[in-house]
Amino acid sequence: MVRAAPRHDRDAGGPADLLAAKAALREEIWSAMRDAKVARFPGAAGRIPNFTGAEAAAGRLRGLPVWQAARTLKANPDSAQLPVRQRALEDGKTVYMAVPRLAEEEPFFALDPDHLSEPPRKAASIKGASRSARRVTLAELSPVDLVVMGSVAAGEDGARLGKGGGFADLEFALASSAGLIGAETVCVTTVHELQIRPAGAIPVTDHDVLVDFVVTPERVIDCRGASGRRVSAGIRWEDLTEEKIAAIPLLSALRRDGIG
Repeated sequence: MVRAAPRHDRDAGGPADLLAAKAALREEIWSAMRDAKVARFPGAAGRIPNFTGAEAAAGRLRGLPVWQAARTLKANPDSAQLPVRQRALEDGKTVYMAVPRLAEEEPFFALDPDHLSEPPRKAASIKGASRSARRVTLAELSPVDLVVMGSVAAGEDGARLGKGGGFADLEFALASSAGLIGAETVCVTTVHELQIRPAGAIPVTDHDVLVDFVVTPERVIDCRGASGRRVSAGIRWEDLTEEKIAAIPLLSALRRDGIG
């Protein structure tokens, strides 16, 4: 019997029924991807799944006008979006990538395409970024044109579901509060077709960020007309547990200084 994946929402705030509904949907997606054999090593469960066709999805994203207009990206560090980060560097774009779990005093990698010590394919990985990128604080980032988010599930209405840690939405809130993300910033995700769900199928809360485009290897879903994307005005401290705040040095420092 296949064991359920560990839940990453153990330190998440919010209604228990909503957390349970999200957890059930994650299990559904992970199981479907495993059964269809479209999740790459080490498997989908408990992760932002690295999926078959991730390179094709990145190529389709690369053809969009919003990609071509962007000079600076903020991207998640997961393997599923490695092809996106690679292509961004190949296209001369600056890439900001969060240190996993925001667990450092300087919680972002800054990848400058003009100053890489190795090829974009290697530099865009977590290990490569640790060698090729500068570690920077939130205050050192420049305004972002395009936000790339990893997803376990994505809705045709722009709703998305991560693996439960809440880091993508938190990074968005931090960048918004610092003035790096605004109403004109475009937000996208790349996923497999099995990760797509109909409008209204993914439960959302006030702090959940909706994406403007969902890109798969086969198509682009423009979600901008489905519902207005909420842009976080800052950190919703009431949605964060003490455990979460203690685990992220930046949050602890912001609360200490009364910022956010």
